[in-house]
Amino acid sequence: MKNKKFTNHNRGKIVSELKETEYDLVVIGGGITGAGILLDASSRGMKVALVEKGDFASGTSSKSSKLIHGGLRYLKQFELSLVKEVGTERAIVHKLAPHLVIPEKMLLPLIENGSYGEWMTSIGLKVYDILANVEGDDKRKMMDKEETLELEPLLPEQILKGSGYYAEYRTDDARLTLENIKTAISYGGTPLNYTQVNDFVYDGEQIAGVKVTDAISGDAYSITSKFVINAAGPWVDELREVNKSKNGKQLHLTKGVHLVFPKEKLPLKQSVYFDIPDGRMMFAIPRGKITYAGTTDTNYTLDKNDVRTTVEDADYLLDAINNMFPAVNLERKDIASSWAGLRPLIHEEGKSPSELSRKDEIFISDSGLISMAGGKLTGYRKMAERVVNKVQKRLEEDTNQYYKKVHTDKIPLIGGPWKKYKEVKKYIKTLTLDLDKFGFDSYTAWYLTTTYGKQSEQIIDIFKTKSGVDINENLILSELDFCMENEMIVTPMDFFIRRTGRLYFDIESVTKYLEKVLTAFESSFNYSTEQINDFRNTIEREVIKHSEF
Repeated sequence: MKNKKFTNHNRGKIVSELKETEYDLVVIGGGITGAGILLDASSRGMKVALVEKGDFASGTSSKSSKLIHGGLRYLKQFELSLVKEVGTERAIVHKLAPHLVIPEKMLLPLIENGSYGEWMTSIGLKVYDILANVEGDDKRKMMDKEETLELEPLLPEQILKGSGYYAEYRTDDARLTLENIKTAISYGGTPLNYTQVNDFVYDGEQIAGVKVTDAISGDAYSITSKFVINAAGPWVDELREVNKSKNGKQLHLTKGVHLVFPKEKLPLKQSVYFDIPDGRMMFAIPRGKITYAGTTDTNYTLDKNDVRTTVEDADYLLDAINNMFPAVNLERKDIASSWAGLRPLIHEEGKSPSELSRKDEIFISDSGLISMAGGKLTGYRKMAERVVNKVQKRLEEDTNQYYKKVHTDKIPLIGGPWKKYKEVKKYIKTLTLDLDKFGFDSYTAWYLTTTYGKQSEQIIDIFKTKSGVDINENLILSELDFCMENEMIVTPMDFFIRRTGRLYFDIESVTKYLEKVLTAFESSFNYSTEQINDFRNTIEREVIKHSEF
């Protein structure tokens, strides 16, 4: 295994490596799909590079519902094989990174004239348990009205009949993406962000690499490889157009919006999957100091690089939340933050956004471009396995060199390894005691562990060297130092949004510590005053965009 310092300080060395190496595979797209492919192919022994036009996870993979879930609603569409696969996968991904993929019991309230009746819910959850190989305490339970209200007192007593209680998993999608990428580096993978693919390199009529531009330096160069996988999420079809192979099935983009509230405004005790008056379903999830709720599912044809939560989106979700939890009376001014992302689904004529399948598909052009579209966060590892199997078969036929079989189900992600989730809980308790002497509350230990896992210790070691009087400022600057040296951050947005999730889950800390963070960027990367001003303006715009309606 190769160890490379994953920092923007080494960008020149990484670019030189990309220019000089002939790869077995180049992956386009640094979301969860591309990250999964990078780890899978690298761990089989292939020489793999990954390029991402923005930051890692800056598209769909930082803007999902942040659930590794078994797809209960796909039972209604009779997509049993999809439910079985993602149900099995969520248990595997939990085992690989239990600090990031955390058990989260879900309550499904049964209400008068609701989408789910008691008998169908009981049968459906039973089938779900069987398909997803659910065991022990995680198996579904059916609750009466009183038991349900004890779990979540905010539910509407007058129309509540009972509930189903079943197992799901909560995650941090951007961190899951990043830890897959960092784990792949230990197997020799070469990823780089802010590197845009403009065209392909051809040998005759067959693809033999990519032409890219470094968004930081402006440097244009080529990367040669035997195979190219297009895993660009919502941008898959644009690359198929560049390759002149956009025919047959195409993407259908839908938008999903989530709203974030301070815990005191939406004080749920329990995650809930509930009815919306228009017949759809949505989630409300307590997480640390906040509760978030979503999602919408509407067709999207506007700018893919600037997906926004509109007032209409916010009102739709507010109405749905107030309908199910009438005591909270939420208004627009109660929204602390929000996010809006795109689902790159496969178009099916005559189907509404909510009816479109979440299955993934692989398209291979005449010139050899392999494109992967559709799919779900939960199924990323199996998606990678399917597409890398195709590459491996061709590579072995062409080169007579043989590679390992897939074994990503046994590779713990960076931040671990852990024996079981119990060990994560114990770690949080120990860390809480360690941090108490500095004046931190239990939230800090929980936040660090569910963001960085055992890497928290490196951050605390840095923290101990800081001399400022504000412990929270010292902590955020310690996180920043760690991310600059180990997580290829280039801009403050990478740090505040993808590495820490602070823009969504702790937005006040973004505005409070912005200037200190900008000063650190200026000194670490020698950014000019003009660049720092641009970063400041961008962050201030992002805060407004995500929180003011």
